[in-house]
Amino acid sequence: MAQESTTLLFTIQEADWRDLRSLRYLEQVCFPKDGWPLVDLIGVLTYPNIVRLKAVARDKMIGFIAGDRREEGYLGWIATLGVLPNHRRQGVATALLLECERRLATAVIRLNVRRSNVPAISLYKRVGYVQVAVWPGYYSDGEEALIFEKRMAIEKGELWE
Repeated sequence: MAQESTTLLFTIQEADWRDLRSLRYLEQVCFPKDGWPLVDLIGVLTYPNIVRLKAVARDKMIGFIAGDRREEGYLGWIATLGVLPNHRRQGVATALLLECERRLATAVIRLNVRRSNVPAISLYKRVGYVQVAVWPGYYSDGEEALIFEKRMAIEKGELWE
């Protein structure tokens, strides 16, 4: 899947263990307060049944998303979504999110986000997510996590590709 914007051409590709260095850099830049430790990054790139996608521009990872299926096709969970700062507001996060949703193929998809992350919250609302819960003190600095959910329009029998 290729997406075009006024300043950037990027592709969405499957990510794997060879993307560890790029993903580690992206996590440190995008999530300086609570980026995943190395062991979690290795896990998200290698565990089975995880949808892991990267946005690539000029042979460089500029964004990443991972999600997993839970409850046998009913519930999917977006574990992480990040885009490098100089590539934001160009459709990269939206493209990653929509493709991950498609590949998860679950009836409901949930994710959590810092209450202070207004741009991400705006994105999630724009593509159909609604807030369903708050997890107090979820992040390491005590900030709340807002839990968002999207009910997917998937016909019975089409939950799996």
